[in-house]
Amino acid sequence: MKFSRYNIFSKIHGSNNFFIVNLLSGNADILDPYEARIVDSISRGVVRSLNDFLSILVEKGYISDPDSEQKLFRQKYLEFLDNRYKDEIQIFFITNYSCNFSCNYCYQDQYNIATTALSKEVIDLFLKYINTSFSDRKKYITLFGGEPLLSSPIHKELIEYFVSETAKLSFELCVVTNGYTLPEYIDILSKGRIREIQVTLDGTASVHNSRRHLKGGWNTFEKVVNGIDLCLENNFPVNLRVVVDKENFENLHELAKFSINKGWTDNPLFKTQLGRNYELHHCQSDPGKLFDRASLYENLYLLIQKNPEFVKFHKPAYSFAKFLSQNGKLPDPLFDSCPACKTEWAFDFTGNIYPCTATVGKEGESLGKFFPSNETFEELINIWESRDILSIEKCADCNLSLACGGGCGSVAKNLNGTICSPDCRPIKELLELGFAAYFS
Repeated sequence: MKFSRYNIFSKIHGSNNFFIVNLLSGNADILDPYEARIVDSISRGVVRSLNDFLSILVEKGYISDPDSEQKLFRQKYLEFLDNRYKDEIQIFFITNYSCNFSCNYCYQDQYNIATTALSKEVIDLFLKYINTSFSDRKKYITLFGGEPLLSSPIHKELIEYFVSETAKLSFELCVVTNGYTLPEYIDILSKGRIREIQVTLDGTASVHNSRRHLKGGWNTFEKVVNGIDLCLENNFPVNLRVVVDKENFENLHELAKFSINKGWTDNPLFKTQLGRNYELHHCQSDPGKLFDRASLYENLYLLIQKNPEFVKFHKPAYSFAKFLSQNGKLPDPLFDSCPACKTEWAFDFTGNIYPCTATVGKEGESLGKFFPSNETFEELINIWESRDILSIEKCADCNLSLACGGGCGSVAKNLNGTICSPDCRPIKELLELGFAAYFS
């Protein structure tokens, strides 16, 4: 019997207590300092004869037989693969790489400008392709860009056609938009089966307008807010996204108060997500303003300690700590956190097929074509499909692997030159904060 290789054991932030978690056995416990000293000694190979406590550790899988643990690992892995195949696929359709905004952190601003444009023929072939290729999978479509809701009459006509055709096929539709033209699109979107509208708001008026303005510098805050109001009035679920870095972090509390005062947070159709601003394909103009994952959540923790009402606007996940708090149990082991070519695909208006939204439009990332004819690069697709913690060598001996899942394949490729390499997440540090936040 040995200390499980999948234990995550650490001190709770700001507390004398510790936590121990094992995603493979599905157990999590808070330990007092005495219990923690015993667990620490066992983890270092110092044998103790403490029958009752030792029996509990064995029962919960914190101490286990390596052969039995490996058998359980294989069983859980097969269950993961089976469940993933049953999951619905999110299929992104990129209508264009153009945008009416000039955001100061855009990662698509260096993409080559396409010489083709969206057409009804492309839309028809896209819908035909996904109906054929994913005929046995549950799926929904997300409109993406660029900005998918541009205001030109021709583009509006094409989006209206897209919405009506997806409705005929009973596809649910999400839209990722900067929100500026939403008021012009409400009637068009009402003809579809809208699952969610994701809108980005980076702060209150002055902060948002300094980061997310029109080309030419004109302000956008008021129109985006109006668009959010109209979506909620028309019963469209809204996912408000905030792209966070050191430039706008101090304004987060004001944005939370603004949203609470608007009544958005009382609406069951409203939710939020915080997206960390980070370097994807090229360097930011000011990389010094970026948080790493751990420091962002450390700052969020401190913000909430000072302003507890912030959680009405957003509750940070702290890895799986929020899930454990809300559900009373751990999530299933995460053998793969990269959805590319498994539960996520992306298609663009030029006819290219990509693994995910992090790769769309980037030269050298295409996996084939659906227009003007079908062509797929099966060898590349197989690499993406096979990527999980079993194919990433550095994940093999990592006790955090079942919580991290290997991270993002696109980021890993950018960092390390290969898809089957890790994009490591600071799981232990996030859980230290999460147990303090949700189990103090």
